[in-house]
Amino acid sequence: MQNKIKHVSLLFLSILIGAAFIYSSYTKTYTLESFQLFEFTIIEYLKFPWLLAIVSSRLLVGIELSLGVLIIFRFYGNLKWVLKLAIGLLAVFNLYLVYLWIIAGNNINCGCFGDAIWMSPASSLAKNFILILGIWLLIKYQSGIHLRWAHLGSLVLLLALSGVPYALYPIPDHQPQWLQKQRFQPDLSAIYEVGKPCPPVDLSKGKHIIAFLSLSCPHCQMAGYKMHLMKQKNPTLPFHMVVAGKQQNWKPFWDKTKAQNIPYTRLESEAFTNIAGYSWPVIYWLKDGWVEAETNFMQMDQGEIEKWLEKP
Repeated sequence: MQNKIKHVSLLFLSILIGAAFIYSSYTKTYTLESFQLFEFTIIEYLKFPWLLAIVSSRLLVGIELSLGVLIIFRFYGNLKWVLKLAIGLLAVFNLYLVYLWIIAGNNINCGCFGDAIWMSPASSLAKNFILILGIWLLIKYQSGIHLRWAHLGSLVLLLALSGVPYALYPIPDHQPQWLQKQRFQPDLSAIYEVGKPCPPVDLSKGKHIIAFLSLSCPHCQMAGYKMHLMKQKNPTLPFHMVVAGKQQNWKPFWDKTKAQNIPYTRLESEAFTNIAGYSWPVIYWLKDGWVEAETNFMQMDQGEIEKWLEKP
């Protein structure tokens, strides 16, 4: 009877731990915005280069998913390497959480469960230590599946499931849409209306990246956050934001984008849509007032912008 209770308890523990890994992976990927938030958090706090953050964010989420599935079905592999890898991954996360706590304090969402569950570094550390304890119990007392193909199957599943985030969110093409003969000159006169703070530079002269962002649009918020991170990495980037929306969305927009380091102009809705239309964000690459290229927030790439700025 005791052995049966022990077996059922360990089986339940394995399912619970696996589900925690799967849920953690899910909360980072269930929307494009949640995934971008995870990716941008890596860039902001770990200072990763853009490409490394793009690759590593997908890899980490994929490993979380694969470990969760393998642990639920008790495919622990030879010498229980799956469980040991899970402890190693949690140890890496714990190092990140300690670092985040030191540089940003404890009143911040660490992103361990995306934006679905707000968790401070301290609470996430506690959660991870509980998971590590549970995994240690599985290593010590749970045998797992011992079929002939289980070891090879666990390797194949790990590799296959680790690729799921790359399929969900392929690494984007960073080339903007060059307009060439289709160049046009948007009417920016509304930005310079009497009574509005003028942009710090003349947007009709030289090169500028101008983004039209709705305060309530999730993609616009991600675009603003991304521009903020690029501006942090290179303060010389000639960014300007044109924003529009209801007052109730004003503070949430700036809280999410942190883009106070970028000059902006606020327009009324009609003037905003007259320039940008009704599908946002709209991001123009301007040269002497003419739009040379357009891009979306996924394609917007700091390296490509810097190359363009260097051209005559």
